[in-house]
Amino acid sequence: MLTIIAKMPIKEGKMDEALKEFKELMIEVAKEEGTVLYSLNVEKANPNTLVVVEQYKDKEALNFHSSTPHFQEFFAKSSALLGGNPELVVMKEIART
Repeated sequence: MLTIIAKMPIKEGKMDEALKEFKELMIEVAKEEGTVLYSLNVEKANPNTLVVVEQYKDKEALNFHSSTPHFQEFFAKSSALLGGNPELVVMKEIART
């Protein structure tokens, strides 16, 4: 299992648009067979930062997600919404309860 945490700073005044784009993306992501979790959150300490927690069954599922037309379209649109570079942390699951 692969887990990704993506922290995305959103430009001032662009949060509503960012949320709309993410929610549209999530409709399509939910149809991806290898995607286990795709959770959209806002950072409590910084309400202009969105945090996406993603889980994929394996690297192939992550690669598939990244190559889908809906993700590519979202990625192209998101550059206009970002207030800085996203911070990505990729982790390999060791244990789960």
